Amino acid sequence: MPPVNRIADYAEDMKTWRRWLHQHPELQFECHETAGFVVERLREFGISEIHEGIATSGVVAIIEGQGEGPTIGLRADMDALPMQETTGLDYASKIPGKMHACGHDGHTTMLLGAAKYLAETRRFKGRVALIFQPAEEGGGGAGVMVEEGIMDRFDIKEVYALHNTPSAPLGSFTTTPGAIMAAVDTFHIHIDGVGGHGAYPHETRDPVVACLGICNAIQTIVSRNHRSLDDLVVSVTQIHTGSADNIIPDGAYINGTVRTFDPTVQDMVERRLGEIVAGQAASYGVEARLSYERGYPATVNNGDKAMFAADVAAEVAGAAGVVRNGGREMGAEDFAYMLEARPGAYLFLGQGEGAGLHNPNYNFNDEAAPYGASFFARLVETAQPI
Repeated sequence: MPPVNRIADYAEDMKTWRRWLHQHPELQFECHETAGFVVERLREFGISEIHEGIATSGVVAIIEGQGEGPTIGLRADMDALPMQETTGLDYASKIPGKMHACGHDGHTTMLLGAAKYLAETRRFKGRVALIFQPAEEGGGGAGVMVEEGIMDRFDIKEVYALHNTPSAPLGSFTTTPGAIMAAVDTFHIHIDGVGGHGAYPHETRDPVVACLGICNAIQTIVSRNHRSLDDLVVSVTQIHTGSADNIIPDGAYINGTVRTFDPTVQDMVERRLGEIVAGQAASYGVEARLSYERGYPATVNNGDKAMFAADVAAEVAGAAGVVRNGGREMGAEDFAYMLEARPGAYLFLGQGEGAGLHNPNYNFNDEAAPYGASFFARLVETAQPI
């Protein structure tokens, strides 16, 4: 089945919006120009209730339907990534070292497309809260918006979001009841030894050897300390130490990520990291300290809302174009905070072949935008029919 015909008519407008956004990426909470662009479009659509400056640069706009009813929330993230774009496109990023490598330009565009349609037709009761959020890529902008009270302030009863998926069939949808994305934590390990000449290691307390011992021991957390049926990833992603081939350095630094779904597993990993760091430091005669930072919680769909959303997606993509039990993955998403505050669902939208997310050659497929906008629009009309 095709996207909503009226929204298909907006395809060129959406392409224009998306490519402007792609050229003007902004990071974390500093999405002021992006928010300004969004507000200009919303006003053009005839939407008058627009609230700016939430979570620094976030926007919430309200569309009134026909008659009394609840408020449904639709969220799009706006921020980009600190990466240098290498696509060579004529609408590539104009900002050195910043690019929309995760498709948030497309997410914002799809919600704008739905907003234009909903403001024009208003074939629903109650209200729609359009949530344009900064700082998904670190900073937890969704959590900040929740902390600043958007759910109660705008009386939002349920909330939904989409994320594009490269290489999945164009216009297809995937979701799952329950957990769909993992909680993400970060660990930092600082090792303090005694440096010296590489020819005289006996006069040092070598942090490099201790670093290697700690990294090797960390691998046993997954292989030996947790139940094999519980999803868990512990990855060392950075090691920094040393300055020359003949110098044993004074210190070393280890950084990594932890992905879990179960808080008890999360607790176990933090405890074992502490034990490993302390034990390995003692065995190598160095000092070491662990900093463990809990980040975004797991993104957990409400089961009923996920299946409802899948039904709506089938109206746009056809039954064969929807995967209802796609399982969960180890990526993380700060929409988790909104789903903790209100029932709702998170879905993935296929955008066809192309470079993967967070790749300098990535580019959102403009042909996917009418599918996402149609999903948002039909979701509102189906959840809150006149």
